[in-house]
Amino acid sequence: MRAMGPGSVSSLLKIALDVVYVALWGIIGALAVAAISALLLPVDQKMVATIDGAAREIHFTKPLLAGGLASIAAYCGVILYVVRQLRRVFATLTAGDPFHPSNINRMRLIGLGLAGLAVGNVLIRKGLALLIPGLNAPGGWVDMPTWFSVLVVFVLAEVFREGARLRREAELTI
Repeated sequence: MRAMGPGSVSSLLKIALDVVYVALWGIIGALAVAAISALLLPVDQKMVATIDGAAREIHFTKPLLAGGLASIAAYCGVILYVVRQLRRVFATLTAGDPFHPSNINRMRLIGLGLAGLAVGNVLIRKGLALLIPGLNAPGGWVDMPTWFSVLVVFVLAEVFREGARLRREAELTI
């Protein structure tokens, strides 16, 4: 099976990204409705959860629940943004034009989005550790595989830039 063009692996991946894109919009909508409902409906409740082998009480208040749902929606929003940029890259791959000049910025934006997700992941884990006494947030401040992936995407952006430059030069050659 071919890697690029109609009926290729890239076109199948583009379809998968389209499905994920629509699903993410649905998830974000549901989270927005849930966050607004959390502000309007009575929520002040306790929940007993087993964390690190010990039972702990977690008090849910309206602002805590709405803020948590909103932060999850924002996290999904960044994922949606990354998927949107990936869809555009795969659209050019499906068209058989991998070194389209706009793919350079798209790859950079994907890298920035992935970096934002990495920072958001740390902030969410550390925030939960502050809100729930005794919770050990797994992981540290730096997740090496994630940051390695971010750097790989930025390097790929430069590869796309070089490919676009070579294509321009080839088009000028008679």
